[in-house]
Amino acid sequence: MAIQVNFLGLSGNTTAAHIHGPTASPLIGIAGVMTTTPSFSGFPTGVKFGTYSNILDLLAATTYRSGFVTASGSVLGARNAFLAALDDEKAYFNIHTNTYPGGEIRGFFVEQVPAPFPVLGAGAALTWSRRLRRRLAASAN
Repeated sequence: MAIQVNFLGLSGNTTAAHIHGPTASPLIGIAGVMTTTPSFSGFPTGVKFGTYSNILDLLAATTYRSGFVTASGSVLGARNAFLAALDDEKAYFNIHTNTYPGGEIRGFFVEQVPAPFPVLGAGAALTWSRRLRRRLAASAN
């Protein structure tokens, strides 16, 4: 899974970043950390703005918090729970700072909706998007 994050305007300096989930309801609430703690490898700390990109291997135990793997039964179970949380819009990226140790800024993962097209084009784009997601999910096995 590719991650690309741009952030700025934080009131404090970054201390950690990771992905939380699943929340009880889509796009709202708080949840435990699913990915490695305290932070993603290479995430810039001590700054108020920056950029981060990385590729997560969803079948590697090191991608997840050990308690999440244990609760999920295995690394494969953790991957499946992680993907379900993303798909259900119950996962969020959280950046922690020294001003807000519990997290200063977060954003839920949502499915991208294609730009408006004529009716036929939009239907074709949505079908393609679903096929691509299924193909990516299948290839992650």
